[in-house]
Amino acid sequence: MPDPEVAKTLAAIDIGTNSIHMVIVQLQADLPSYTIVAREKYMVRLGEYCQSTGWLTPQAMVRALEALTRCKTLAVAFAVDEIIAVATSAVREAPNGPEFLHQVERVVGLHVDLISGPEEARRIYLGVLSAVAFEGRSKVVIDIGGGSTEIVLGNGHEPKYLTSVKAGAVRLTEELVKSDPVSTRDFANLRNQVRCLLEPAIEQLKLSGSFEQLIGTSGTITTLAEIDARSTGLSPTSLQGHELSLASVQRILQQLRGMSLEERRRLPGISERRADIIVAGATILQEAMILLGVHSLTVCEAALREGLIVDWMLSRGLIADRLRYQGSVRTRSVQRLAEKYHIDMAHSEQVTRLALSLFDQTRGTLHRWSTVDRELLWAAATLHNCGHFVNHSSHHKHSYYLIRNGGLLGFTEEEIEVIANIARYHRKSTPKRKHLPFQQMSKDHKRLVRNLSIFLRLASALDRRHKGVVEAVRCVIQSRIVQLFVQPKDPSDTCEIEIWNAEFKKAEFEEMFAYGLQIFLDPIIPETLEHLEIPTPPELTTSTL
Repeated sequence: MPDPEVAKTLAAIDIGTNSIHMVIVQLQADLPSYTIVAREKYMVRLGEYCQSTGWLTPQAMVRALEALTRCKTLAVAFAVDEIIAVATSAVREAPNGPEFLHQVERVVGLHVDLISGPEEARRIYLGVLSAVAFEGRSKVVIDIGGGSTEIVLGNGHEPKYLTSVKAGAVRLTEELVKSDPVSTRDFANLRNQVRCLLEPAIEQLKLSGSFEQLIGTSGTITTLAEIDARSTGLSPTSLQGHELSLASVQRILQQLRGMSLEERRRLPGISERRADIIVAGATILQEAMILLGVHSLTVCEAALREGLIVDWMLSRGLIADRLRYQGSVRTRSVQRLAEKYHIDMAHSEQVTRLALSLFDQTRGTLHRWSTVDRELLWAAATLHNCGHFVNHSSHHKHSYYLIRNGGLLGFTEEEIEVIANIARYHRKSTPKRKHLPFQQMSKDHKRLVRNLSIFLRLASALDRRHKGVVEAVRCVIQSRIVQLFVQPKDPSDTCEIEIWNAEFKKAEFEEMFAYGLQIFLDPIIPETLEHLEIPTPPELTTSTL
């Protein structure tokens, strides 16, 4: 049954490279579904980087802060129960992106999650699923943004393939379009660059399976669809379901290429802030359609912001059936990465079980981290040895890199950074001032990594022989002393090597928590044994979404 305490009104904000979008929805948890009650859009061009440094410019950040302040004011006016906000390509690629997000939190009072390209693609797919009936048929979804293009192959269930390509309308315009109207040379360079960027991704998609239909979403595609509709004398109130042919895209692109910027601005259907980037956006779409071998696409007006709403509902068990897989997206993604890097799963599961047991038994005394934080420890413990895939030497450092760049889905960029750092510090040195990735984290996340990595270090030590000889651990906490009793699986096994290794972690534990640590062999075998609790999808109900 749906949780009666869930928020009834939500606002979802997408901070993109070209624009900031917000949608406010009224949830109908009993169906479950939602109704859009308001939309807001500001063309802030956050992706206008400083050419010499690649940083977000002060002017762009001011425009974004002003737009986000207006968004929050409107959300408050609608009495929303919760605001979900994410930042994408422009912020995740700029060196000062994290500082911008700190400014948003300080000035606007809004927390923003930074999401990876693959995670952006996943949530766009969810948004499209909320508006298009897939009926088990494979379709490709394409979303052309200011900084990147997301492409997904799916049939209404788990995506068969998804990717984010650094081919965006703002990015390519700034890099390659220097003439007005666009010269033959500039257009040739633009088209060649687009093909170089898209071709590997689309070839990989084709290897992942066939499809029957192309679905297009977001500003570039809806703008081209409106131009197409107006060319037939129509003035559409909605573009949902509009069929846009490749021939029309090519005709419109040819027309736009021959126009000056001022002429494009006067063309019905193009906003003033999109006129300068529409040629690059249309080129991306044309080349994608050619490479995919399709003659038309169907427009979908739902995109990332609607996907944020759907993902929120999924996380609370409000949507079932064709979206059931999404309830366990984190688990699936971590397990897929573990398989990819050939992790010793017996050892991984043993270490994870012990680390989570330490977390659970000390919660409320040594720490007060949440269930969500526990899941980050689970992911880090599961993947902590993936660095062996590269090399045994310094494998903890390799683990950081592989996790950080492994494309984990269902997590924000900040959460992936936490997971990677916890795994990074499962052995050898604890965090140091010279460790730049750790130092760039927020104060709370640094403390989280320091705390949870201690549990992982102890758990790893307690499976030193990789034989699973420790059945369980039992913590007794009193008088600022933690007594850790190690229970062997075989009563005749003294677990001497495991306890000896754990002793080396005592100083770190005691410094971190300001509790003494005593480690003993515990011969008592409990009747009920602890088992690893892997997050599983909640009970789901029939969805009308």
